[in-house]
Amino acid sequence: MPSIAALVRLHEGLRLTVYDDATGEPIGPGATLIGHPTIGVGRALDVRGISAAEADALLVRDLDEAARELTEALPWIARLDPVRRAVLIDMRHNLGQRGLLRFRRTLAAVEAGDWAAAARGMGRSKWARQVKTRAVRLQAMMRSGTWPPDVTHAAPLP
Repeated sequence: MPSIAALVRLHEGLRLTVYDDATGEPIGPGATLIGHPTIGVGRALDVRGISAAEADALLVRDLDEAARELTEALPWIARLDPVRRAVLIDMRHNLGQRGLLRFRRTLAAVEAGDWAAAARGMGRSKWARQVKTRAVRLQAMMRSGTWPPDVTHAAPLP
């Protein structure tokens, strides 16, 4: 199959961000599609999507990257217990690095070990109003340092 894959890649090219296959233009927020949202080597996301295994592989890669970049920006998170570190990595995954780093007082409370103040800071944010249940769960984890009962397989952190 390598020769077939090379032929298809030659024709399709490799695009690592989503684009409109009819125009070749990148797709951003509010874009109007003419063709199919496509990524990779001609993968039409609205026709085929991705498999659960592909989604899991992407998530693992994204979380590894989030943990690495967050640790570079805030070296002290390496000293946190796994649950509270997971909270920050989850928030980083959701908000992006820049978005999480805007939680200056909350992060200062986490660094100081003031879990109640950190949870309060999380709850008072626009983010908490937007993500609702996610924020409530993460606040509880920050306060308690324990995994919620609905997270059954707490895997090691990256």
